[in-house]
Amino acid sequence: MAVKIKLSRVGALHRASYRLIVTDSRSATDSNFIEIVGFWNPIPEKEEIQLKKDRILDWLKKGAQPTDSVKKILERGNVWKEFMESKKGGSK
Repeated sequence: MAVKIKLSRVGALHRASYRLIVTDSRSATDSNFIEIVGFWNPIPEKEEIQLKKDRILDWLKKGAQPTDSVKKILERGNVWKEFMESKKGGSK
């Protein structure tokens, strides 16, 4: 089973916020998912990012692939940098 980390839209009309979810790559974002690993509120005046770093790193190490949008959010939260450093350190 190929696993992806995707964004799932929640919130009211014109007030979107997103969950970061771990799901099968063939599943829709609003159907069954494996785990919620974060939250992103992109409203400009109060942008908020909440990430479960330990769970995200665990899924990335298991081979989960983030979408491009999720990768940008992980870079803002310094999770992607931490993952790449652990990946480089583990291969030596």
